[in-house]
Amino acid sequence: MANYAYITASANIKPMAGKLKGIFVSAASSTPTITVYDSAAATTTRIILGTFTPAAATSYLLPLDGAYAKDGIYVVIGGTVTATVIWE
Repeated sequence: MANYAYITASANIKPMAGKLKGIFVSAASSTPTITVYDSAAATTTRIILGTFTPAAATSYLLPLDGAYAKDGIYVVIGGTVTATVIWE
């Protein structure tokens, strides 16, 4: 069963192993960016999704049932972004 987290700033979505299923961006402005790391904290060593510029009202779904993160899912937001992160 998928879970979700509504975020407006960088956040530790899951501090342990899990699977990133997708991101829905409801709003994005002021040079928005999103980067997702395989990390339980704010460290940024293993990238799941490289930095990208999201568009408002857009879903970014990962194919093949998502991307597995062995240490956790940490999302870094740049600019102004409102998003819902979907994970297991």
